[in-house]
Amino acid sequence: MALPVRTFDAVIVGGGGSGMRAALELARADLKVAVLSKVFPTRSHTVAAQGGVAASLGNIDEDNWHWHMYDTIKGSDYLGDQDAIEFMCRKANEVVYELEHFGMPFDRLAGGKIYQRPFGGHMREYGKSPVPRACAAADRTGHALLHTLYQANLKARTQFFVEWMALDLIRAQDGTVLGVTALEMETGEVMVLQAKATVFATGGAGRIFAASTNAFINTGDGLGMAARAGIPLQDLEFWQFHPTGVAGAGVLITEGVRGEGGYLLNKNGERFMERYAPNAKDLASRDVVSRAMATEIKEGRGAGKDGDCILLKLDHLGEEVISKRLPGIREIAKTFANVDPVKDPIPVVPTCHYQMGGIPTNYRGQVVVPANGNPETVVPGFYAAGECACVSVHGANRLGCNSLLDLLVFGKSAGETVIRDLRSEGKSHRSLPGDASDLALSRLARLDGQKSGERVADVGADMRRVMQLHCGVFRFPDLLTEGVRKIKEVAERAGRTEITDKSRTFNTARVEALELDNLVETAVASLVSADARKESRGSHDRADFHQRDDVNWMKHTLWYKQGSRLEYKPVHRKPLTVEPFEPKARVY
Repeated sequence: MALPVRTFDAVIVGGGGSGMRAALELARADLKVAVLSKVFPTRSHTVAAQGGVAASLGNIDEDNWHWHMYDTIKGSDYLGDQDAIEFMCRKANEVVYELEHFGMPFDRLAGGKIYQRPFGGHMREYGKSPVPRACAAADRTGHALLHTLYQANLKARTQFFVEWMALDLIRAQDGTVLGVTALEMETGEVMVLQAKATVFATGGAGRIFAASTNAFINTGDGLGMAARAGIPLQDLEFWQFHPTGVAGAGVLITEGVRGEGGYLLNKNGERFMERYAPNAKDLASRDVVSRAMATEIKEGRGAGKDGDCILLKLDHLGEEVISKRLPGIREIAKTFANVDPVKDPIPVVPTCHYQMGGIPTNYRGQVVVPANGNPETVVPGFYAAGECACVSVHGANRLGCNSLLDLLVFGKSAGETVIRDLRSEGKSHRSLPGDASDLALSRLARLDGQKSGERVADVGADMRRVMQLHCGVFRFPDLLTEGVRKIKEVAERAGRTEITDKSRTFNTARVEALELDNLVETAVASLVSADARKESRGSHDRADFHQRDDVNWMKHTLWYKQGSRLEYKPVHRKPLTVEPFEPKARVY
């Protein structure tokens, strides 16, 4: 079946921060750009980011990018690639000032400079004490950032395809990526969007867990498409659990609360973080704080009627500070926890928040795979940025505020690389292969023809239960092994899901079934990778291997869908211009 074809210089899949930053770079270079988004761009998940963008501006206290780089490498538990981390930290000030010039409404200090607050794991003088590094717009930084980038893209005449879902990658015989097949939700029409450059900016897949701060749209679409096209997925055993999701709801309470002076208490009213991180205390890195909270709950010091949460206290900050710096948090606490933080503490629990792994890329935004003896061979025509990409700047654990920085730096970098590649090669569109749309159409045909199959909601719920139980804050060998078996059974069931609504117009049942395909690929990759890594590092904490093992496990995991097999590749230990930071014990 021949599908309609539309051609562009570049197709960007995802309308969040990294997608819009890449699009802006390309549109301003007078390239023909299409941005696909499942939702209106300003509803992309970047809008939910609260605390700030990390940059060593030094507007309140002395700071520099070397300290930021060290903090990021240490935070990554030395699994982050030091060349990419240096690139990100050196570019941080530039991209923040750019954003300011686009019109971003940052909070201001008395003299007019951008306001900065302390954030977990961000320290002065290579770990001595916390430093204010998070450039913030109250507690709605992502909201302000996304609207700023959307307005800049409108000015640059970027073309948006709103409520479109990319289905599958199109690859030539030699592996070059030539675009995507995509579904227009309004009409149910499937189309080929052909491009000289395809950029994935599809965000994370946090909905594989039962308790998550992620929006329902975070279904790992880029990861699923990449895996089905033969691209490996990197480091998906590393999932960040944010210490402060609202108990029972999962809605995020920004680390900025602790940056402004809030702190955690157990049921005895004890500031327990002083025992786990005597220097940084409540502003230690997220994996350290999450494990401390989980330990307090496990050992019987949890708060609430069931002893299953921790209390986040901020009433001592006063109503004026809370209303000025944390207005959204006050609204969230009232709505989802039924407490006013001006008077009472917020009940919180560690909640799945961010994927450190993703599609393997370099700091130029190019997707790289092992081929011909080179562990990082560039896939022609294919780029990725933001949470769906694994650069890897976050390694085994991401520092707060480095996610918004990541999407700005590498969204822009991917855009610059696309421009350079298209200009240097002077490329015209290549002919599409005869089977360009076969995979996407066969998946749709299976859904439409499936009889007496599984309910999408049931398979999705079982997937989330398996991930929550078997791949959480603490991981146990028998649970991991059993989890691999169970998640593979879930994946088999996902291959026979049935939808009863066969209509074309705004068929959300069909979209949810297609999203489940992508979630399941991510979940299998995560559990298989976690079971194989015999050490504890960053967010991956095993009960049978308590220590980090730099001799055997200082390497990135690569999971391939074909055969569910694993390969490994080296961590980049050499920065671009400075001396390497050697691994050492990670204490806060």
